[in-house]
Amino acid sequence: MNKQRNPSSLGAPSGPFSHTSEVPAGSRLLYISGQVGMLPSGEIPNGIEAQAKTVWDNIEACLAVADMTLDDLVKITTFVVRQEDLGAAAKERAKRLGNARPTSSTVLVAGLVVPDLLIEIEAVAAGKA
Repeated sequence: MNKQRNPSSLGAPSGPFSHTSEVPAGSRLLYISGQVGMLPSGEIPNGIEAQAKTVWDNIEACLAVADMTLDDLVKITTFVVRQEDLGAAAKERAKRLGNARPTSSTVLVAGLVVPDLLIEIEAVAAGKA
């Protein structure tokens, strides 16, 4: 089981994340490339809510093919194009992760490779060998 910890010498996390994630020896690691709000058809849904939902659906699909779940996430990095979309991105994250607190970074970026994309998330998971 992965362990999230917050050193007492640091301030409490400023959001729903942990300062550290410890992965037990012998775990399988899964690195998930940046997932974007693009459907399998190539269509890009309108709006941050629909794109964030699609991103998390894609992450869950990547985890599933490795027999892992969102509970196995140890690190996520979220890239958001518009500051006003941070709340909607956080809402979908909270819906998917519940009380899970993987390590996390969120970065505002000027744009993504495809101009209509508003969010991208890359992740690392660790599961039983």
